[in-house]
Amino acid sequence: MVEALGISLKEFIFYLINFLILVGILTKFLYRPFLDMLAKRKQSIKDALDNAELTNRRADEKMENYDRRIAKVEEEGREIIRNAKIKADAQARDIIDEANKQAADMIAKAETAIQKEKEKAMVDMKHEIAALAILAAEKIVEHEIQKVGQEAVVDEIIRQARSTGWKN
Repeated sequence: MVEALGISLKEFIFYLINFLILVGILTKFLYRPFLDMLAKRKQSIKDALDNAELTNRRADEKMENYDRRIAKVEEEGREIIRNAKIKADAQARDIIDEANKQAADMIAKAETAIQKEKEKAMVDMKHEIAALAILAAEKIVEHEIQKVGQEAVVDEIIRQARSTGWKN
């Protein structure tokens, strides 16, 4: 039957053996290295994915760490600002207290100076009144001698006192 097709059985077996040898050689030298290469490639892709996942986890951990640090720094910044405000308020109160103290001292000194001036004015006024009283007495005595009325003398004393700078 094989011969009816024009193929001899010997040739067919020869071709079949050659084909099997060729398949065996191709399998050994091409197919298995190809499968090994595919397995290695599959493993390298798996390793790369595992490495990428590990890298992503590390990046997430670092990101969380940075977020915690940022939150901590922000809280420290708020605390520094809060403390600075408290210190500034305290300094402002101290400055105001010192200014109030200085103002009170100045007022006390001014009141003391006013009191001294008042006392000096009273002493000066007593001297003026005494001088006027002596002047009035001299004039009254002088007018007594001249027999002039006392009212005219008093008017004259007042006029002279005004002309010398004495004020009511």
